[in-house]
Amino acid sequence: MLALAVLFGASEHADADDFCRLARAPGAPQIPGLTIVYLAPLGDPAQAPWKNIVLHQMEGPAGAARHGALAQAKDPARRGVTLWVETDGTVYWAVPETAIPTHGDGANRNDDRYIPNLMTYRRVVKENSLGIEFAGNFPDVRRPATQEQIDALLKLLPFLQERYGIAPENIYAHNWIDYKDRRYCEGCALADTARKQDYRPRCAARSPSG
Repeated sequence: MLALAVLFGASEHADADDFCRLARAPGAPQIPGLTIVYLAPLGDPAQAPWKNIVLHQMEGPAGAARHGALAQAKDPARRGVTLWVETDGTVYWAVPETAIPTHGDGANRNDDRYIPNLMTYRRVVKENSLGIEFAGNFPDVRRPATQEQIDALLKLLPFLQERYGIAPENIYAHNWIDYKDRRYCEGCALADTARKQDYRPRCAARSPSG
């Protein structure tokens, strides 16, 4: 569990089981080193449908993630995502983990421009993909995510990957699977960073009691 020791300052062995329990916990589990606000408590991860993670970026100023998360909490099925990341790295978990917000465009990219799309075309869709939105690229959509957002992502991902059994190759940029804004590659730098972390789930079960 050296990856956990690096990420969380834990000993390689002593805290591995603790992290597995944390990753399957109900309620409002707090991830070390991360500020996360739950607008909906977690339940049993075995009931959630997530097989993939899709990283989004939105044109919004600082504060837009909080605003988006609050709106999502009021209407979980609206166009949006489950998790929203503010420019200061604060993460908002907006809806119950079994809710399916409307995000993505149906995995309509099939040109293999960024990744091979044979396994994503019409397959990496809202029903099986957990969406994370990063706010703050306003007024220039080409503005990268803040360092605080990148740090938050790298601490959040092991928790999500363990909770839902998601391998790093199942983390995607929105632009990798959908035809998006031609001005920039939405989520691409974030997804590259996420995959390079190469965190692989080690916990055996997806049940909070496991």
